Amino acid sequence: MSVSTTPPSRSRRVALAGLIGTTIEWYDFFIYGSAAALVFSRQFFPSASPAAGALAALSTFAVGFVARPVGGALMGHFGDRIGRRSMLVLSLLIMGVGTVLIGLLPNYATIGIAAPILLVVLRFCQGLGVGGEWGGATLLALEHAAPARRTLHSSLPQVGLPLGVVLGSLVLLAVRLATGDAAFAAWGWRIPFLVSAVLVVFGLVLRLKLDESPEFRQLRARREIHRAPLAEVFRVPRTWIPAAGLNVLASALGNVLLVFTLAYVAAERLISSSAMLAVTIVSALVWAAAIPLSALLAGRLGRRRVIVSAVVLLTVWSFPYFWLLDTGTAAGALLACAVAGFGIGLASGPYGAFISEAFPPAIRYSGSSVAYGIGSVLGGAIAPIVATLLHTATGGAAAISAYLVLSGVVSLAASLTLRSPHPGSTETRSETESLLEGKA
Repeated sequence: MSVSTTPPSRSRRVALAGLIGTTIEWYDFFIYGSAAALVFSRQFFPSASPAAGALAALSTFAVGFVARPVGGALMGHFGDRIGRRSMLVLSLLIMGVGTVLIGLLPNYATIGIAAPILLVVLRFCQGLGVGGEWGGATLLALEHAAPARRTLHSSLPQVGLPLGVVLGSLVLLAVRLATGDAAFAAWGWRIPFLVSAVLVVFGLVLRLKLDESPEFRQLRARREIHRAPLAEVFRVPRTWIPAAGLNVLASALGNVLLVFTLAYVAAERLISSSAMLAVTIVSALVWAAAIPLSALLAGRLGRRRVIVSAVVLLTVWSFPYFWLLDTGTAAGALLACAVAGFGIGLASGPYGAFISEAFPPAIRYSGSSVAYGIGSVLGGAIAPIVATLLHTATGGAAAISAYLVLSGVVSLAASLTLRSPHPGSTETRSETESLLEGKA
């Protein structure tokens, strides 16, 4: 398969468009997490105890993660068969419609049990959208870029996650300060969800102007499209299993930071919710800045080496993270979350290129999307729930830190196991591609 011949200026535009689109999608995805931590237990589960209501609200948050591998499988299948660009447009539409409808959804007091049921359905739609988003945005940026720039360009859609968190946190903070705590809990929380409609229209205009991936056009011209790309992915477990485990720790700690920590500091009365939202914004900016830096380092040192270093850092930080939060000071919380954000960004920079190029182009959308989705379920989906259960059972955070260390062991083993080529290295093809060709 020949490499991209896209002009550098156009490949940069594709990467930047991917960054903007993923920022919008992650804004939609994570304002749900903040709302779930702050108000959903009262709005949709009022008859439950405070602990049970918080657990129920965070469980609906997890539904979005469970839906991500499903969305990745569906959009990966069609992305490998009809193109990356069309699936990116579809994913943004699904996410945007689901988010706006959550903002309009009546609460339990209005429509009873139908309210939490519809909330789960709409959250599942959000998960479907973001499940297809990540793979498509990463691949479009990667496959338009020259080999030496693939790690950097494919890292830009990863920046959309923390920037989406920043955007969502800023909107939530502004609305909370403008309405007050009581009005925010009653109706103000809906405003950030409704703002999504404007953002989605902007994102769709950008995406409709993008060109299809050069590598996919070559596959189609050579009639090398696979009939069942997902089945081909699962034929090579030595690739998709470590690819799925690679992001478990970063996803777990990321969602502990973004979701559970809001509820934790509120339950322990450590710092105010508004101060914690401000800490989250600063930490997400550190996270965002670390991603391109990490990609540049990976270009010099190798993708695997940078990812392993990040996993070790995050594993070691699992205990100091909660020790600093428990000081009850904004400075302690900021240091805890900023270092965690930096480590997650360090792991994220080479991540997209590392797992995408472990799969051959004909099954790359399916392989990378499903692996990313499974890793997100094993890490991000259950992390806030496990953290809440452990905190409720033990009354402290030591067990949560031990759980994060266990996640680090999984990610470290995966990062050392996964085989993926790197531009400029002597390895020119992934083991997956060789095995698939041998079975053809």
